[in-house]
Amino acid sequence: MENEVRTYTVTIYTENQIGLLAQISNIFTRRSLSIWSLSAGASSMEGIHNITIVTDATERKIKEVVQQIEKRVDVVKAFFYTSDKIVYRELALYKMYTDDLLKCDDIEGLLNRYHARIVEMNKTFTVIQKTGHTSETAKLYDELKEFGVRQFVRSGRIAVSRAMQEPVFKFLQKREREAEKIEKLNK
Repeated sequence: MENEVRTYTVTIYTENQIGLLAQISNIFTRRSLSIWSLSAGASSMEGIHNITIVTDATERKIKEVVQQIEKRVDVVKAFFYTSDKIVYRELALYKMYTDDLLKCDDIEGLLNRYHARIVEMNKTFTVIQKTGHTSETAKLYDELKEFGVRQFVRSGRIAVSRAMQEPVFKFLQKREREAEKIEKLNK
């Protein structure tokens, strides 16, 4: 299992500092790991941001990467997961000429089958949105391309752990209790 290459989602909780994303990216580069997906944004905790990275690696190598990431001063905590330990999605947008799209006899049925929706439609173009796993957004693309997809973009993976609260929350609580103990000892 240690030497088996698997897909991992790395979740990094950080302070929002300039240049940190480049430093984290370099950690992956130095270990010859490709980043397949990257997403960054706010977390549920004020002042703490979340970076989600998807890569293929062995368990040993991903553990090393997470340890290196956690050495960064601006990183609060990092975790790695296999796909069965998280709930994840991506967002895809498909832009097409409206006239070409209307040539589809059952566009409503097609969009319903994929749980997709039209987010913008005018005389010139239509934008369709699909949220799901990579394989799902790719299947919809395959069906839509016969009608002339003009632009296609897919976001990076966003994910939450299957735990009830963000794992970093427990870490921060523990750190706070330890700080309180030290403060009491120093009094």
